Amino acid sequence: MNEDKNKRDSIQMSMKGCWTNNGFVQNEDIPEQEPGSRDTPQPNTVSIPAPEESGPKAERPYAGMPKEVLFQFSGQARYRVPREILFWLTVVSVFLLVGATIAIIAISPKCLDWWQAGPMYHIYPRSFKDSDKDGNGDLKGIQEKLDYIAALHVKTIWISSFYKSSLKDFRYGVEDFQDIDPIFGTMKDFENLVAAIHDKGLKLIIDFIPNHTSDKHPWFQSSRTRSGKYTDYYIWHNCTHENGVTIPPNNWLSVYGNSSWHFDEVRKQCYFHQFLKEQPDLNFRNPAVQEEIKEIIQFWLSKGVDGFSFDAVKFLLEAKDLRNEIQVNASQIPDTVTHYSELYHDFTTTQVGMHDIVRDFRQTMNQYSREPGRYRFMGTEASAESIERTMMYYGLPFIQEADFPFNNYFTTLDSLSGHTVYEVITSWMENMPDGKWPNWMTGGPEATRLTSRLGNQYSNAMNMLLFTLPGTPITYYGEEIGMRDISITSFNESYDTNTLLSKSPMQWDNSSNAGFSEGNHTWLPTNSDYHTVNVEVQKTEPSSALRLYQDLSLLHAKELLLSRGWFCLLRVDSHSVVYTRELDGIDKVFIVVLNFGESSTLLNLQENISGLPTKLRIRLSTNSASKGSEVDTHAISLEKGEGLILEHSMTTLLHHQAALRDRCFVSSRACYSSTLDILYSLC
Repeated sequence: MNEDKNKRDSIQMSMKGCWTNNGFVQNEDIPEQEPGSRDTPQPNTVSIPAPEESGPKAERPYAGMPKEVLFQFSGQARYRVPREILFWLTVVSVFLLVGATIAIIAISPKCLDWWQAGPMYHIYPRSFKDSDKDGNGDLKGIQEKLDYIAALHVKTIWISSFYKSSLKDFRYGVEDFQDIDPIFGTMKDFENLVAAIHDKGLKLIIDFIPNHTSDKHPWFQSSRTRSGKYTDYYIWHNCTHENGVTIPPNNWLSVYGNSSWHFDEVRKQCYFHQFLKEQPDLNFRNPAVQEEIKEIIQFWLSKGVDGFSFDAVKFLLEAKDLRNEIQVNASQIPDTVTHYSELYHDFTTTQVGMHDIVRDFRQTMNQYSREPGRYRFMGTEASAESIERTMMYYGLPFIQEADFPFNNYFTTLDSLSGHTVYEVITSWMENMPDGKWPNWMTGGPEATRLTSRLGNQYSNAMNMLLFTLPGTPITYYGEEIGMRDISITSFNESYDTNTLLSKSPMQWDNSSNAGFSEGNHTWLPTNSDYHTVNVEVQKTEPSSALRLYQDLSLLHAKELLLSRGWFCLLRVDSHSVVYTRELDGIDKVFIVVLNFGESSTLLNLQENISGLPTKLRIRLSTNSASKGSEVDTHAISLEKGEGLILEHSMTTLLHHQAALRDRCFVSSRACYSSTLDILYSLC
């Protein structure tokens, strides 16, 4: 009892003349006051009031109070209620933040990937830049010119075949898929190039030709002697060979003409080749071959390659029963059918199962696409295919295949008009599966250069077309400065000269060999116009093709209208093509006017767009002097090959108009909110 009493007494305080103890033990060294001192505490004491007590004399919390006292105060309403309000405000705020994040993610369109966000620049490596004075372009030469490529505002570099190979068919007869041909450098040079490309913020895709190898490839040499698993790596069949004359198993023809079967003296059988006899076709019905190709894909992906262009994939499979293909001219004597175009190739191209093989390639690449920002691109070459068959390379709604088949339809045009350009655009956009991404190119290693096919006047207009159409523009090296095919017909190389002409050395300046090489010779001669058509000259000319190309590429990178917007075709005639690029949420519209006719033309845009103002500002023009000026929309005069990008404010966009819905296309639907500065998909 005495102990309890002492405890109660210990928490009592004097109400008058006392020392305040804020929970700290008094220093025992303080001298005690003399009894009877004036400052001696009075015996009157009170207890700390209970929590339920209130009134003007109630005690307040103080610093250092023991927890028993703290608990007494914390239960009071004036302390408890604010605490609970803050707690629930925090909970609600967290839920609102999570909900807003989920909502933004749900309504946001898929971000454009790197292969969609900007142009691709296609390089033929033997002709781009020679770094070691041997007259052949190489990998180090490409690395030397990365600053120039970056200045073009491109996103992706596409390099044609550089594998170790013979000189047959422009190095598409590969002897080793996992090595660099010495002409181009070493594997270390390639690794350095990949690192340098990535340091510039660019991506790299390379050619891959899975259909065939060189006849010098170790696989083929082992297959000739029936060595182990390599016995059936190629397509062999019995055939008759007497007195140097071969009677093939059927009438199948090579792309380059004559029989696609060749007798091998070692194996005493015929092997099948879709191209040259030095390029035997692999047997893709053999699972071991498919696994070998997947390992090659993995090898280059592990080297840092960002994607592939798969060439000649339509030739991967042939019919099993070796049936003769049907003649185009049924009355032609069979023995005289020697040209590839004289047969329908129903049994040697696009066979059942071919797309399954391509999808397996895609799955292999997906294994390397799991890291953020490291998606691996897959394109397929589909030349000379119908538009329906070309679209099959996009895959099925739930089965991924190529990101896109390369669109080379512009490269086949030998003449231009508004109608021919319109047909190429609409055939692709109308047949492309929903949600897929288009692409456009005007040249390539196997095509005649744009300026040689169509003339210098249309070079700038075609570049303007590529950069203002929806999708990815693809530029073959030299097209940005208007390079032409070379005209010399005598070559040291044993190639088809028709496809050599577009592979002449890049024209860098007006020095010897156009700045391509410091050597005494080059593998192909430079074009005679290199003194005026070169990079250094055009860098300083405001009206040059190069300056316009850079302006177009920069505009494409900055404007959502061009990268994400709707494409609406307004007018087509024998001369001109007129279309708009627009995006919901942005009241600005680009009107693109291009003259592909043989003469100048006069257009009245008021007939095509109601409510159009009399004057419109020119954002870009193929004629640099017109940039920033205004045109009269009642009478726009365009010279041959001239193009304009006009800027106009419009509140009611054209793709909402019923009359134009069938002529408007969009690749990736999105709307823009200027308030939140975001894109959203619920338009």
